[in-house]
Amino acid sequence: MLLLALLPAASIQPKEPRNARLLAPPQVLFKDLFAAVQLSAIYPDGKTFVDAVPKSAPDDILREYHASRPATPAELKQFVASHFSLPEQVIPPPSPPEQVPVVTHIDALWSQLTRTTTTAPPYSSALPLPRPYVVPGGRFREIYYWDSYFTMLGLAESGRDDLVRDMVADFAYMVDTYGHIPNGARTYYVSRSQPPFFAAMVELLAQHDDARAYARYLPQLEREYAYWMEGARGLPRGKAHRHVVAMADGSILNRYWDDRDTPRDEAYRQDTELARGSGRPPRQVFRDIRAAAESGWDFSSRWFADGHTRATIDTTDIVPVDLNALLFGLENAIRAGCDKKGDSACARAFAQHAAARRAAMDRYLWNDALGAYLDYRWTRSEPIARVSAATLYPLFFGAASDVQATALTQVVARELLRAGGIVTTPLSTGEQWDAPNGWAPLQWIAIGGLRRYEKKGMAEAIACRWLVNVQNVYRDSGKLVEKYDVVTVGRSGGGGEYPTQDGFGWTNGVMRKLIALYPTDAAYSTLQQCPQG
Repeated sequence: MLLLALLPAASIQPKEPRNARLLAPPQVLFKDLFAAVQLSAIYPDGKTFVDAVPKSAPDDILREYHASRPATPAELKQFVASHFSLPEQVIPPPSPPEQVPVVTHIDALWSQLTRTTTTAPPYSSALPLPRPYVVPGGRFREIYYWDSYFTMLGLAESGRDDLVRDMVADFAYMVDTYGHIPNGARTYYVSRSQPPFFAAMVELLAQHDDARAYARYLPQLEREYAYWMEGARGLPRGKAHRHVVAMADGSILNRYWDDRDTPRDEAYRQDTELARGSGRPPRQVFRDIRAAAESGWDFSSRWFADGHTRATIDTTDIVPVDLNALLFGLENAIRAGCDKKGDSACARAFAQHAAARRAAMDRYLWNDALGAYLDYRWTRSEPIARVSAATLYPLFFGAASDVQATALTQVVARELLRAGGIVTTPLSTGEQWDAPNGWAPLQWIAIGGLRRYEKKGMAEAIACRWLVNVQNVYRDSGKLVEKYDVVTVGRSGGGGEYPTQDGFGWTNGVMRKLIALYPTDAAYSTLQQCPQG
């Protein structure tokens, strides 16, 4: 049953971004110069040029470029150096002296990773924000959406409630300004969002600061919901529009999507080469690449039609488990906000939205034979028979039944649990969101979801293995990195489009939280000391 009709029409209209003309990404502003720079690979990292600040207006720079016509990569690099200020070279956080406890190191890192950008230079890709915020680290110089929730977990444990409040306010500002929360605070990210964790951030704020947070941020929660649900009303069965998919029975579920169908600015050369060799329509390849970037899992076998090859990527054909669990959580958060404001009609409507989504998730995403939630390829009306760590999201947001949670715990033990934590997927493809890698946010989703359903033994087993794994890398290198090998304990993760980064916001946040939850396990140095689950 389609319940969107229960809401006033005005409350489900997405907000148009203000000053949209000024949000053009670098490839739109700098046209053939942009393509020449990115395709020539004069900088090893495609993010370097898109984060550069132009020294004059784009039209003036283009006029000089067309007049000078640099003929070699060296001449092109010199032209860029003359007309742009390149971002500062990334300097990794210094490794602490030996024997500095990881908690002490994390608490010191927050200040090193904090930035304030209340203004942005003209024509730069940076988006200004009113409050201070924490960046992930490494090449990631700006705030990122879903990373920040996991960072906030640690900030709260470190007593930095001020930064938690500031970052929630920054995300609320972005919803008000752009109509949604972009992937990150750059113009080239505005065409997509990321996994919608804003409601979870508000919940964290409510726990640590103000129980009225849901009511205070209700307008932004509703606006974000409107963004993800735009086009749902009246959508014919078996059709999709932007983020929404009308299933065969009329139920509405969601998918990842990006409003642009060009190569990503920050990976222009890689995307162009992939599309050229794929044998598929380039614009569809670009759209699916960008949609995968919105998922945060860029890239993973989850999004590949053949389960192995990036050229077969078909993200927009997939109804993913994690996104729909997140939107179930958002619907419940809006219900809570409406309750706080005394708006009973709104609260009832969103309770019905959540119930309808949960029923649709059971119908299309739950696989009873396997005992797990699976992604669903809506264009073929079939589940994708590959388990990933995304299967745990419905537990984290309370969308599973007790029976489902019990079955899923067994699947986790059999398919996903490894020596050093939860593996992202069981497949090894060379992509960073596949085996052997594990990621801090997925460990937290697993642990939090299992604890919610009183599966405390399995939750602690995952937490202990992850704690030992991360601590071993920290003792050897003095670093906290973005991803870890969970098959061979004590190694950083690999794969992906760029070298493994250190810093690192969400690893710091989840580690700080887990150390507080499991202080005994945090003192272990070997896996043999960990409980078996």
